[in-house]
Parts: sequence; structure tokens; C-alpha cells
Amino acid sequence: MSYLATLSLIIISTLLITTRAANFRVRNNCRYVVWAAASNPGGGRRLNTNEEWSFDTAPGTARARIWGRTNCNFGASGQGSCETGDCGSLVCPTGRYGKAPNTLAEYALNQNSPGYYTNLDFFDISLVDGFNIPMEFGPVANSGGKCEARRCTSDINGQCPGPLRVPGGCNNPCTTFREERYCCNQGPCGPTDYSRFFKDRCPTSYSYPQDDATSLFTCPGGTNYKVVFCP
Repeated sequence: MSYLATLSLIIISTLLITTRAANFRVRNNCRYVVWAAASNPGGGRRLNTNEEWSFDTAPGTARARIWGRTNCNFGASGQGSCETGDCGSLVCPTGRYGKAPNTLAEYALNQNSPGYYTNLDFFDISLVDGFNIPMEFGPVANSGGKCEARRCTSDINGQCPGPLRVPGGCNNPCTTFREERYCCNQGPCGPTDYSRFFKDRCPTSYSYPQDDATSLFTCPGGTNYKVVFCP
């Protein structure tokens, strides 16, 4: 086989590997029912203790998230509501996120930026919308560096500051107070006493919208992921 033919096969093989769909395996280790939800792609599933839900996400997907809902009640049509993380139906539509508070697994796959990064997945656990369920999120197989699963398992609900306490979880200060210093909608912002409460308990999770430096992680494109409730 010629050099050019061999090189072409290598390039084609690499493209096939790095642009395949990523598999996400969602598991409930909690002692209670969790209604898992996803957006981009949309989806949802009731998970009893020790049950799993697996789905694929297309390469290039961005602004995606997975979360857990608690104390839900759905009718035969699949419509209903949840105490935390509610999206209005058992299967959450694409682009519809859950109602706070909810612990979030966020990700963007196969992202490219000339001169900066090429074909990287970005992932994080975010408490910007508050906290409802302990979570682990990351690659199925850790590969070191920033490509390792992260956890947020502190008793945030039990220790939640009084103004943020709501049924089933610990709300975020933006939703509670509607103030720019918490919401960060109009420009740069920094940590607050409330964001520090979350950060002290889950140091590798987002505690406010611009908490990137210690909260955003990467894996090579083509990685498969796991989300575990109550790890």
C-alpha cells in the first residue's frame, strides 16, 4: 500500500473515531426514585434505585445538560410536574431546561477553536441553578489530567442557608433575589457569600456563572460519559 493510501486510511479512521456519537450512561444510586432528564437532546426516564438509562448524543452537540428530578407525578399522557427540576413532562423537550433547584451535568462535544483547542469535549457539574441531588459526572474511563470524573456529594440540602431553602433542594441566589450580582447577566461578576457556600462544599463545581477557572474540564472528542445520582 502506498504512503498516501496509508495516510488517507489513518485520516479517515481518525475522523470516524473522533466524530462518532458519545454515549451517556445515567445511573440512580439514590435510595429514592429519580426522574432523570436531558436537554439537547431532549429526554427523560424514571429511574428506580440501581436502574440505568443510556443514550447517545451527536458529535458537535453544545449547551446540553442532564439532571435529576424529584417527587414527580405524571399522568398517562406523560404530562405532570416535579418538586425539583421540573420541565412539565416525563420526556423533556429539546431546549427546555428544568426548574431550579437542580444539580446539573453540562457538556459540549467536539468543540473547535482555531489556535486554541481542537475536538475537545467540555463538561462540568454546575450549581448555578442550585442543588437537589448529589452527583458524579465525567468519563466512563478516567484518562488523567482534566479528563476525570468530578463529584458533588456534600449535604448541601441539609446545610442550605435559610433564604435559599425550598422544598426538595437548595435554590440559587439569582432565582431567589433577582439581583445582578448573583445573576451575572450584564458583564463580569465575581463570587458572593452564597456562591462561596456552594464552592466550599463542592470545589470543582460551578458556584456562579463565571466560575470557569476551577470548574470546567475537558476530555478528547469521542469520550463516553457517566452521570451517577448519589454516587
